[in-house]
Amino acid sequence: MTARTIPPKVTDDIRALITDAGIDADKQDLVARILATGVGMGLDDTHRLDLKITASALTEMRAAFALFAPFRGIPKATIFGSARTRPDDALYRAASDAAHALAERGWMIVTGAGPGIMQAAAEGAGPDHSLGVSIRLPFEEKPNAVIAKNARNVAMKYFFTRKLMLVKESQAFICVPGGFGTLDEMFELLTLQQTGKADPTPIVLLDRAGGTFWAGLERFVHEHLVAGGVISPDDFDRVLVTDSVDAAVTEITGFYRNYDSLRWVGGRLVIRLRTAPTDDELDDLNARFGDLLAEGRIERTAPLRAEVRDNDRLELPRVVLRLDQFKVGALHRLIRALNDLPSAAAETETTPVPVSGR
Repeated sequence: MTARTIPPKVTDDIRALITDAGIDADKQDLVARILATGVGMGLDDTHRLDLKITASALTEMRAAFALFAPFRGIPKATIFGSARTRPDDALYRAASDAAHALAERGWMIVTGAGPGIMQAAAEGAGPDHSLGVSIRLPFEEKPNAVIAKNARNVAMKYFFTRKLMLVKESQAFICVPGGFGTLDEMFELLTLQQTGKADPTPIVLLDRAGGTFWAGLERFVHEHLVAGGVISPDDFDRVLVTDSVDAAVTEITGFYRNYDSLRWVGGRLVIRLRTAPTDDELDDLNARFGDLLAEGRIERTAPLRAEVRDNDRLELPRVVLRLDQFKVGALHRLIRALNDLPSAAAETETTPVPVSGR
């Protein structure tokens, strides 16, 4: 099927419609693309079912964006796990305790809004620190009472839109043992990180005390995936496997001890920090991570022009580098080294939280 060209008059009408609707000037081009794509699909020989899928997905995404918008400046952690885990299970208590500890440190907890581990996490965080993204299934229970209390839930028809929102808005992730759904979510997280399609974030695989669920996965990864050459030896290093709630919370908060955020500006990667490295620390970083660079060195920098234009975290020190795109999956190693800088040690007394929605 060949895509049909939208008549120029229709394009002009779309522009006029957007202007009449009062849409902000900096958003008009993007809204025009959305509307033009819809018109183009209508002109093409697009099956009605495909149009329904597209319309439903956009409707769900709009509702989800509206749910998260009021909390854009608050850091969020998504907790994944089985809907079948019962309240008397140690995993239920672990999820609840981890969510409670993060909520006390200023984080919001995002879950799939169902029973089991999702309810445990919502209970631990409390209604004021919980957001839910549920799935509409014929056999699925309604959103749990904690999420429903403040109506902070959006219901999705499609798993792909639900997974987008469970991942897109969060700066940390905890996976508790579960079934196919939990494993699917966990592996997608690893894939997004490995391929650089998502910014580096802490990922914790949390088990019950003495549990072997995630330890078994770790053995499988090294004995089959690494040994078989289908992933790199350090691909699993970005994950913390633990049976300690304290260790899980420390991993998440510690990831942002000095690291704040990153941004690509053309071919340059800018990493924003709370404390800049000294000259000696920069030399050490370049010696240790020179293999990650496409060219040049890791350098301190003032905010780049694009950052100034967008008023983007201008108050923070930053470093800039030209990263080898094939090494993007190893970026978490550099971030951890920046967190461990001796010059940043004083910052550990008061652990900062990341600003979400960047």
